[in-house]
Amino acid sequence: MDALPHTADALPRAADGYTALAVMQDGIISRLQDLVLQADDAQDFFQELAVFSASLLAPAGGEVHCNVTVARRKRPVSIASSTPRARVMDDLQYAFGDGPCLTAMRTGKTTYVADVAEEQRWPEYVQAVSAHGVGSILGVPLHLEGDSSAALNIYSTAVHGFSPEDIARAELFGEQSAKTLRLELRLAQLRDAKEDLEAAMKSRTAIDIAVGVIMAQNRCSQESAMAILRKASNSRNIKLRDVAAGIIESVSPDSALRTHFDE
Repeated sequence: MDALPHTADALPRAADGYTALAVMQDGIISRLQDLVLQADDAQDFFQELAVFSASLLAPAGGEVHCNVTVARRKRPVSIASSTPRARVMDDLQYAFGDGPCLTAMRTGKTTYVADVAEEQRWPEYVQAVSAHGVGSILGVPLHLEGDSSAALNIYSTAVHGFSPEDIARAELFGEQSAKTLRLELRLAQLRDAKEDLEAAMKSRTAIDIAVGVIMAQNRCSQESAMAILRKASNSRNIKLRDVAAGIIESVSPDSALRTHFDE
């Protein structure tokens, strides 16, 4: 994916009035649209989103590590991380079964741990991340659709690493990125459906051609040819499309199949 033409530093760092807020919101929307348009695939988009999140949401002069977590059927998965360190922090959270990111997804509310050393809600988890140099954590929910939920998990090495303005900016970013994330997930579903349809059509094409070969060789009806193909599939415990492919290869030097879905 090509580098974006602008950096997150170009966006306003605080909502100083309506104009600054509007400019920041427009800048976020424009950048997220670029991510969707320039991404080669869904994983590329998720990775760029995590990196952009870390760049945008880092306090002035500070550094943060971001994860994008999606839960489907109540099972959380880190789909992208701005750094390997961020992925380790999320893996720890999953291992302990709860934490700020999972709480943000479950409740739909921003969850802030200002000082992990003083946090009482998840004592084992915060002790583990503290050993990795984490001082504060921010979990921002990303509202999706159906039984899916998501969140940004943002780790800072500093204690009290996020000001109220930083949290407000993260929540604004969460609202806009959730919309883009929903769009990208739908596009990914459409791409998967298209690939499944192409595979099904190629399988159907192979079977139809093999039935035609059997009809020609045995001078039988289409129904009888299909019965022969199924019998061969059952007796050999091989999938019908694989038996069909073998028949085609036996009679054609070019076994490549073409369908009207080919691009």
